[in-house]
Amino acid sequence: MQLTADDIKATFENSPFFKHIGFEIIEFDDNRVKLKLGIRDQLLNVNGTLHGGIHATMLDFVQGMLLRAVTKEKCITTSLTTQYFAPVSEGEIFAESKILKLGFKLAFMEAEIKNSKGEILAKGLGNFKLLRS
Repeated sequence: MQLTADDIKATFENSPFFKHIGFEIIEFDDNRVKLKLGIRDQLLNVNGTLHGGIHATMLDFVQGMLLRAVTKEKCITTSLTTQYFAPVSEGEIFAESKILKLGFKLAFMEAEIKNSKGEILAKGLGNFKLLRS
């Protein structure tokens, strides 16, 4: 039985780590995934801005989620590069992804995090291995 987008979405929504960080799925279908995160004090670094690890985690999640939604296959991240463009310390941020190249075993992805004004805060490039059975 092949997984559906709803099955995959539920897997992430029930992930303890996903819940712990506070991510919210606001769009999830076979071709698009959009995440939201409300910034809380617990996620800030010593400078009072969102910790870079949270950015990287969000970029990783949104890329892997989209790849799973498109392929209906499990995957693992083999490489993630993150660029930080602007700090943020309050409000909500949003992440979306796209597939740059999809092979049988490998996928190359790109994702962006924006604030509520649409300004880019961070960008990530990811390489993923598909765990095809």
